[in-house]
Amino acid sequence: MKVKSQNKLGLASIILLGVNAIIGSGIFLLPNQAYSLVGSSSIFVFIFDALLVITIALSFAEAASLFTKDGGPYVYAKEAFGDFVGFEVGFIKWIISMIAWATMANGLATALAQIFPALNHRPAQIAVMSGIIIGLSMINILGVNFSKIINNIATVGKVIPLILFIVVGIFFVKISNFHPIVPANFSNQNFGAAALLIFYAFTGFESIAVASEDMENPQKSLPRAIISVMTIVSIFYVLIQIVSIGVLGPQLSKVTTPIQAAMTQFMGSGGLVIVALGEIISISGINIASSFITPRSAVALADDGLLPAFMKKRNKRGVPVWAIIITALITLPIALSGSFTTLAAISVVSRFAQYLPTILAVLVFRKTKKDAPRAFKIPFGPIIPIIAIFVSLWLLSKASLHNLIWGFGGLVIAIPFYFIMKYLNRKHSTNNNN
Repeated sequence: MKVKSQNKLGLASIILLGVNAIIGSGIFLLPNQAYSLVGSSSIFVFIFDALLVITIALSFAEAASLFTKDGGPYVYAKEAFGDFVGFEVGFIKWIISMIAWATMANGLATALAQIFPALNHRPAQIAVMSGIIIGLSMINILGVNFSKIINNIATVGKVIPLILFIVVGIFFVKISNFHPIVPANFSNQNFGAAALLIFYAFTGFESIAVASEDMENPQKSLPRAIISVMTIVSIFYVLIQIVSIGVLGPQLSKVTTPIQAAMTQFMGSGGLVIVALGEIISISGINIASSFITPRSAVALADDGLLPAFMKKRNKRGVPVWAIIITALITLPIALSGSFTTLAAISVVSRFAQYLPTILAVLVFRKTKKDAPRAFKIPFGPIIPIIAIFVSLWLLSKASLHNLIWGFGGLVIAIPFYFIMKYLNRKHSTNNNN
């Protein structure tokens, strides 16, 4: 079922969805950890990661300009490398998205418990997490338009405290806090570890490509949105790290909530309240974005017969109801299990199971779809995609073997599902022919 044009996302809403999908708890918690590893050089870590993510995002932008259907990385991998590779990428995308949403639902329940002590016990936490996942799923079932309004409000609400932090905090920056720029314990290993850690804060941009069918003119809107989102987020992150170091200096490595600590220094208890509310809105925003994007990963697989057909069905509002319900039913027990520490640590590794095939797909499409119209094409030939591949592999080399095994383990788990669905589809086709 096609989604009516008046119920689709325009360019501004796509950009807000992308910003919402990226900016979350990471930027409120990671500045101190990066500083602990490489000191003031952590500013360059943010810049390094921003440049890497932009090279990857450019590949997503070019690939997105060739397609209009839901699926994002799955569609690109399937078209370039066939059904099996496409399914592997699409399946792990869906699984990782559900784990990420479950983690954020758990994180929001924890953050609310810090403000409202009455929520700081297990039954209340279960009720809050259930309410988040079920409530947001119901909002999505009401339609894209309603989800769009909620998402836009949440995105604006989370960005305002961060803008305030940068604009006010810049006047309290002490240049002496940046010395030495390169700490005595600086090493390539520490820089790589910090880059891998901070990269987590940039992930999520690829998710907006999953819901192409819910967007107005996706072949033009998506490339512009992806590039705009990554530019906005990169500038935000670098400025936040500069202000955090400039205000706190060496104390940055000793605090657990750096933005709150810095804001308290120059705005007192009022600053603490503003940042606490901003963090709640931020994590709420990621939950909203996840609840909208995650089911669309399943829809793309179902469209091609790689998940049960009922999961692709849309209601009269163009909403994939069953995909939303099944996604919520799987996400909820993950959230309630509480076992997210390891999964959160390896999630950045898992993302490259989507990034690398998409980058390679762009190089393939340059040959197989060289005459196809594109709304966007990466300049300088294959140079930028090749740089993105090598830098991504270098970054992965800094991950532990444990995280690599768990990060790419989902690819192994997906294999039997692929052959089961292929068998069922062949059986169904044979029965129909008979």
